[in-house]
Amino acid sequence: MVIWSTRSAVGNPVVQLLESGNLVLKDDSASYIWQSFDYPTDTRLPGMKLGLDLKNGFSRNLTSWKNAADPSLGDYSYVMDITGLPQFVLLNASTKQFRSGVWNGVLYTGRVGFKLLDIFRNINDINADEVTSSFENGGNHSSVITRELLNEQGKLQRFRWDKQTMKWIEMLVLPRDKCDDYNHCGINSICNIASTPTCQYLQGFTAISPQQRSINNWIDGCVRKKNLECASNIFVQIKGLKLPDMIHFLVNKSMSLKECDSECKRNCFCTAYANSDIREGGSGCILWFDDLFDVRNFSFVPLNQPLFIRLASSEGEPIFNNTKNKKNILNDGERQNEDLDLPLFDLITIQSATNNFSHTNKIGEGGFGPLYKGKTSEGQEIAVKRLSKDSGQGITEFKNEVILIAKLQHRNLVKLLGCCIQGEEKILVYEYMPNASLDYFIFDKKRSKLLDWDTRLSIVKGIAKGLLYLHQDSSLRIVHRDLKASNILLDWNMNPKISDFGMARLLGGEQTEAETERLAGTYGYMSPEYAIDGHFSVKSDVFSFGILVLETMSGKKNRGFYHDNHL
Repeated sequence: MVIWSTRSAVGNPVVQLLESGNLVLKDDSASYIWQSFDYPTDTRLPGMKLGLDLKNGFSRNLTSWKNAADPSLGDYSYVMDITGLPQFVLLNASTKQFRSGVWNGVLYTGRVGFKLLDIFRNINDINADEVTSSFENGGNHSSVITRELLNEQGKLQRFRWDKQTMKWIEMLVLPRDKCDDYNHCGINSICNIASTPTCQYLQGFTAISPQQRSINNWIDGCVRKKNLECASNIFVQIKGLKLPDMIHFLVNKSMSLKECDSECKRNCFCTAYANSDIREGGSGCILWFDDLFDVRNFSFVPLNQPLFIRLASSEGEPIFNNTKNKKNILNDGERQNEDLDLPLFDLITIQSATNNFSHTNKIGEGGFGPLYKGKTSEGQEIAVKRLSKDSGQGITEFKNEVILIAKLQHRNLVKLLGCCIQGEEKILVYEYMPNASLDYFIFDKKRSKLLDWDTRLSIVKGIAKGLLYLHQDSSLRIVHRDLKASNILLDWNMNPKISDFGMARLLGGEQTEAETERLAGTYGYMSPEYAIDGHFSVKSDVFSFGILVLETMSGKKNRGFYHDNHL
């Protein structure tokens, strides 16, 4: 089979396999006459572009093998769709299986799990000559080797090379769950994998087929409860979404959001609008007409690209905003309503992720109860903190941690992904930290050798940055009150993240200190004024930080007997 041919004369042709994996044909001028990266098969490597070459008139797509032993063309392809705004579509023949969501200037919103890893960086070239996307290993992870594979089952997999096991390790996979299946909930519905049922009405809509809905069959989708009246409509805002597919739409990249709003209001057939680009506060305009297809919720990721949906004015004030979930939380025997800026996980989802809280998944235990490692159906590794019925930390501490840490965003604070409050179960779900806690390294003779001076200094600086954010830079002034080595978690690259905010306290306004009758924390890290008189302030955390610095640099615990002649 002829792959490529030319009638042009090529002077002294040379074929070379580059370290990138690209097989190239060069001439005397060292220009590429032909390169394998222009003809992807089932695998994408760093530097390999997918998308449309508008200048030369061809498309670079991933195509699956027929099966694991037969590399001939299979049923699945992953292609760039430039109808309106660029997005990738996974096809089975010509049928859509998954949609990446449109490019919003920062990411493809349907691939937010990939963005979270921060191991590689997407590069998009969108101009008159091409609309393409590639990736490169990024930042502190430049030594990590990754690749993308479209397998024969129609799954787009991301792998990294593990130098220790000498194997490819799967990091993420698309589609991840049933909400990734194209238009799983039908038209004018929203799919939320963290809710029960998974499919939900958009505000102002109801089931087209209530009989099918009663058996959890959402394929028909939803229809408006009340018809729109062009002169008297309202718009509701929904955040954290993969925006609807580009079916019936208009795009104007020069409009502001205010102009987009006015344009949608003037057009009686406009049903929704949003910015097309989220950079620099947002710009551009997308207008949708008629029904909305393939909408899913990603409230666990801060996507600053709200969708504004048109409703009849008789529908009342906007009530649907999936960036906040109202849930009753027990507080010292009383029930209170709190607005939580994080998703609520279903208990079944948590049980599935942790193999029903299997002992083999258990990675630790503290005063709160056991901690488990889990893996969601999306392929994301998580840490699950399950409040024990006999826990020394009760409902107050649980609620305290949820409310405080949900409002905090900093690279040196562990990220709370969500919580589960179901029956007697009180569960917190965090990002998983693969290198455990700081005490695991610094107090062990063998493992401590893995931390050189620069690494220890980097860890101390990271803790200081996180503490400065808590005390000064965040919108809240927070005293942690339990800063210690076991509460400093380490990610893949040994970056420190402060965790466990169950004992933390909020200082209001210009308040710099407070008192408590109940001491909380760990002896050895407590400041004298706190341990003796119950006075705590930001200085209390600074004292604990000083102890932590000494421990990190010396490798010795703050309490105990040490002598060179004692083993």
